[in-house]
Amino acid sequence: MFKKIFLGILILLIVVIGGMVIYVQASWNKTYDIPYPDLQTSTDSAVIARGKYLVHGPAHCSNCHVATIEEMVATDAGEPIPLRGGAEFSLGPLGSLFTKNLTPDPTTGIGRYTDGQVFRMMRHAVKPDGTASIALLMPFWKMADEDLIAVVSYLRTMAPIENKVSDSKWTFMGKAVKVISPTFQPIENPDPSPKAPPMEATVERGEYLAKNVANCVACHTKRDLTTFEAIGPEFAGGMEFEPFPEMHLALGEDPELWMRSPNITPHPNSALSKFKTVEEWKVRFRKGRQIKISPMHWGPFSRMSDEDLEALYLFLHSLEPVEHEVGELMFKK
Repeated sequence: MFKKIFLGILILLIVVIGGMVIYVQASWNKTYDIPYPDLQTSTDSAVIARGKYLVHGPAHCSNCHVATIEEMVATDAGEPIPLRGGAEFSLGPLGSLFTKNLTPDPTTGIGRYTDGQVFRMMRHAVKPDGTASIALLMPFWKMADEDLIAVVSYLRTMAPIENKVSDSKWTFMGKAVKVISPTFQPIENPDPSPKAPPMEATVERGEYLAKNVANCVACHTKRDLTTFEAIGPEFAGGMEFEPFPEMHLALGEDPELWMRSPNITPHPNSALSKFKTVEEWKVRFRKGRQIKISPMHWGPFSRMSDEDLEALYLFLHSLEPVEHEVGELMFKK
């Protein structure tokens, strides 16, 4: 009798596990039939200039879409590095991502895609082949139409560079997480505004930047390290960043150091509280990177306009103060 029960349980486990494996393998890279946004690029010089500011400033595309660690360091410092992509970002047990070629090369860059395909990627996190990207890494689904147009219009003007980028590499665990976690699903019904708030020192402009352009909310919110879903209050910090050994070593830093994002709500014990005036806030940003291995894109953010930095300051001070001691910002596990 015991042998029959054991055999039955074993068969059931095999069926369940086998079914899960089949389901994950069949579903992890499914395609989505989401229409293209009705947007078109522009050749207007003012629109292109706006796009350049966003790409190399608050949207910080330029810090990731390069080819090597050395180029990441150089572009953060302000060097004009081509956005040819290819840099590898490890997702730990989930696999690895490779940043894409954003130059208008017709065979390996965005030159092979229509405006609709590129806009859908930014607005819905759906790639040109119909599969889903990771919206949280490019949180542009509520970026205003005019800013999306400006970004892509600027990218279309860059010199085309042929650079074939590797496809993302997903482990089985990564594929399973892609199937079950909403973080890895498309944004199906965003409600963006046609116009962005004017570049003025307003709370409205600051909220727009913090949530829809600069992505402050993604990093300054504690998240599950497997699914990347929020598990803490927004802007209260606590997100942990695994070491990037190759980057750490290139910068002469300990390859085992982790980092944790600070609380930037207006609580008396938060990092924001260190800046008593907006002028102090702007001075800090203008200094750029001070902690070499900080995951924050200090280079692009240091080149933001005064109005945008002031707007961020006003918005963060408009938030409800959250008491959240995140602990040491640099630590080892």
